Amino acid sequence: MPKLKAGHISPTPEEDAAITAAAMADPDAQPFTDEEWAQALPTVRRGRPPVAIKRPMLSMRTDPDVLAYLRASGPGWQTRVNRLLREAMAHGRV
Repeated sequence: MPKLKAGHISPTPEEDAAITAAAMADPDAQPFTDEEWAQALPTVRRGRPPVAIKRPMLSMRTDPDVLAYLRASGPGWQTRVNRLLREAMAHGRV
């Protein structure tokens, strides 16, 4: 349970039951049904959009100077490495 602030007074179980009963008696404050919760879910997907072909993760060892050179080319360096490997593959160099 999180640490409560100084001076916090929690309701007794009887007070909590009275508060809950009063809230349930209010027709404008009824709990959501499962169907209503399903409609309340966010429709916007966060993060990157899904891709058609998911590329597998690769872990490999390189010389430190090679890695420094690639990273120094700025953001997107991993995509550029993929392009270089693809070009080498197309020319039969790999």
